[in-house]
Amino acid sequence: MSKSMKFMCHMAVWAIAVAAAGDAMAWDLTRGRTAFKVTGYGTAGMFEPDFVDAEFVGDWRVRGQLNYAAMAGQTVGAVYAIDALALETGRPLREAFGFWESSRYGRVELGMTDSIARKLGVGLPDVGGLRVNDQSLVYKKISPDGPVIADTTLSTGRYALRVNAVSLPTRPVQYGLSVAGLTDDYNFAVDAGMKIRRPTGKVKTAFAMGASFMDAPDNYRADIYAPRVTADWRAQVSAGMNLQYNSWIWGLSARVIYDENPVGVQSDGVAAGTGVSYDLLNYSVSLSYLFTDTGIWGDGHSYADHTGILSFRYKYSKNVDGWISTGLSTRQAFLSAGMRLTF
Repeated sequence: MSKSMKFMCHMAVWAIAVAAAGDAMAWDLTRGRTAFKVTGYGTAGMFEPDFVDAEFVGDWRVRGQLNYAAMAGQTVGAVYAIDALALETGRPLREAFGFWESSRYGRVELGMTDSIARKLGVGLPDVGGLRVNDQSLVYKKISPDGPVIADTTLSTGRYALRVNAVSLPTRPVQYGLSVAGLTDDYNFAVDAGMKIRRPTGKVKTAFAMGASFMDAPDNYRADIYAPRVTADWRAQVSAGMNLQYNSWIWGLSARVIYDENPVGVQSDGVAAGTGVSYDLLNYSVSLSYLFTDTGIWGDGHSYADHTGILSFRYKYSKNVDGWISTGLSTRQAFLSAGMRLTF
C-alpha cells in the first residue's frame, strides 16, 4: 500500500472515531467516598516535510485516576497513564503511582512519574498537535543533523521509583522536592521546583524554576533525540514564565544541562524558547520558537538547531478541534494538519 493510501486509511478511521465520539466527556464515576475518572486525548493527521509526501502523524494519551476520601480533608488514590511516547521508548506506562493528598499540607506521590521540577514547570504557548512541550513530533518526522534537547522543561525521566512532595496549588507560591532511585540508569536523582502564580487581575502571570542533581548516570537517556549519557554526575536548571493579558499569552522558557566527565558523544547543552498565542472565540493561533545547542561544554563538536512553528486551531466543539501547523526545523520546512479529540 502506498504512503498516500495508508495516510487516507488512517484519516478515515480517525474521522469515524471523532464522529462517533461527538461531545463525549471524561468517564467519571463517583460512589460514596470513591471516585474514578478517565481522561485523555488523541491526535491524528498528516505531516509533509518540504510540503511533499504526506506521512501519517499521531499522538495519544489515556490517564485513569482513583480517589478515596479517607477522612475530612485527606484523600488517597492511584494514577495510571499510558501514551504514544511511552510505547515509542519501549515502556508499558507513562505514569503509575499512588498518592496521599491533604487540604492542609499538600500532596505526596510514590511510584513512576515525572519529577516535581517538571510538573511545576511552564512550557511554550502552542495550539497545534505536534507536542511542542514534550519531545516534539517535529523531530520524529524531520531528523536533525545532530542531537537535540527537545523541550525546555527540566526532566530526570519518569521510569525510576520516585517520591514527590509538593505544597498546595491554591497558594501563590507552590514548591516541591523529588527523590528518585532504584534504577540501573543512575544512583539517585534529587529535583526541586517552585512556581509563583498570580491568576487574578488584568495581567495574569506564572513563574517557574527548577533544579536537579543526578549521581552517576549510566547509559541514561532522558531525551529520545539525544545520545545516552554516562558521566560522573548531571546537573540541570530551568526557568520559565507565562504572561497573559486578555486573550494574549506570552511564554519564555529555558533549560541548561551539564554533565561532568561524560563518556562518548555529549548530550548536555541548552534549550531555550519563546512563543505567543491568541484566542478569539473558537479560533486560536500561536507562534513558537525553540533553540537547542548540544555538546557545548566539552572540546568536541557541538550542534545547534532552530525550530519555528506557526499553528492555527479551530474548536469545533468542547471536545473536538482541528489544527494546522507549519514551520521550519533543521533547515527543512514542513506542513502538518490534523484533528484532536479530548475526553
